[in-house]
Amino acid sequence: QVQLVESGGGLVQAGGSLRLSCAASGRTFSNYAMGWFRQAPGKEREFVAAISWSGGNTYYTDSMKGRFTISRDSAKNTVYLQMNSLKPEDTAVYYCAAKAPSDSGYLTNHYAYGAWGQGTQVTVSA
Repeated sequence: QVQLVESGGGLVQAGGSLRLSCAASGRTFSNYAMGWFRQAPGKEREFVAAISWSGGNTYYTDSMKGRFTISRDSAKNTVYLQMNSLKPEDTAVYYCAAKAPSDSGYLTNHYAYGAWGQGTQVTVSA
């Protein structure tokens, strides 16, 4: 199983930027598709972005397309989420997740991911 540790969250004003990082250890990172999800208080966990194991394909929720960018550095076993033009409604705990080749389901569905990080808080002030 792969272990994931997120970092980079914090407090930022609306319109600002943050870059989240997710460091992976354990199993071969390059075999895993990676995703970012978020969960705000009282709301369900929401898909943010995902990237294929090769990095050749990326996926975004429509409301984040053009503002958020997911990328991965296999040499560093790290996946990133660059978030620009942040809005107060982006406030949430952001989770990194790993989907093994043996995990079934779509990349946009959190049930498809077998490993999760502990989450990092992102707070956007108005």
